[in-house]
Amino acid sequence: MLYPIARNLLFMLPPEMAHTISMYGLQKAASIPFLKKQLAAQFQYQEKNLTKNCFGIQFPNPVGLGAGFDKNAAYLDELEMLGFGFVEIGTVTPKPQAGNAAPRLFRIPDQKALINRMGFNNEGLEAVANRLKERKAKNNSSLVVGGNIGKNKVTENRDAWIDYCTNFKGLEEVVDYFVVNVSSPNTPGLRELQEKESLRKIFSALQNLNKNNKPILLKMAPDLENSVLDDIIALTHEIKIDGLVATNTTIDRSLLNTMNQEKAKKMGAGGLSGQPLLDKSTEVLKYLHKGIEGRIPIIASGGIFTGADAKSKINAGASLLQIWTGFIYEGPMIVKNICQSLSAHK
Repeated sequence: MLYPIARNLLFMLPPEMAHTISMYGLQKAASIPFLKKQLAAQFQYQEKNLTKNCFGIQFPNPVGLGAGFDKNAAYLDELEMLGFGFVEIGTVTPKPQAGNAAPRLFRIPDQKALINRMGFNNEGLEAVANRLKERKAKNNSSLVVGGNIGKNKVTENRDAWIDYCTNFKGLEEVVDYFVVNVSSPNTPGLRELQEKESLRKIFSALQNLNKNNKPILLKMAPDLENSVLDDIIALTHEIKIDGLVATNTTIDRSLLNTMNQEKAKKMGAGGLSGQPLLDKSTEVLKYLHKGIEGRIPIIASGGIFTGADAKSKINAGASLLQIWTGFIYEGPMIVKNICQSLSAHK
């Protein structure tokens, strides 16, 4: 009930500052044992009929947080307290990088959307891996943690496979699954790696390292032609890809209304997320699900705000769900609300 007031106050601040302040406040609240227990009781929804086994991993519920929110694995305890079934950290790159120049994150409130051009800003593999190791050593958490991995901006595309392999080796012991991110629009040339031969090279190299059969998934853009999606579907027959994430943000501004298209022009380049992406990402999900014939699971991402949105993704073929922009607009009750809705329709 209080979140709309808090959101209005936070929306008076620049988006990155609001993110930092809100997560700092959540950390402080979670550091008080009594309050942490009360918050967990408020936000978590635990029903056995929502558990899901995918990639050989048991998920307590199907609602996860997509990559880009907790880039450096700094808030996992707090996010677990809010009821997420899994959290995908990153995107992590081998070397630290600052990302693109600010301002680089923009709100479009009347369409519940965001535009970001963050540029894989993160503390780098070593810092993230060390933080995850420390947490694992002192915490008996059952939270499923995914590792979203990418290449450094300075790495040429021909050498991108090396960056992905470096990330894999550094995170293998501390994450439950991997997602290969070649679909962000905010690293120059990155989306070219969605071409079939580039993907074959990356996944072949990763699976050669993957002696413990850690699940490795592919995240794709919603802007791909069907012919490229067909190549990806064909590739899942040829090499071991354990699952797909559909989809990343879009560069398609036509999803916005006319007034917001003009606003978006002033905001500049970046990936659009939120409610306008729901239908476009669901169409990609349907196409992929039909093509792979249920052989591998798909995590749905893009425009999920409500239980009805979540159900539409599951009906389109999703096994798991990821939210991000919905979390910003709907607040910390979003996971519980979606879980309650899904449980009621079981």
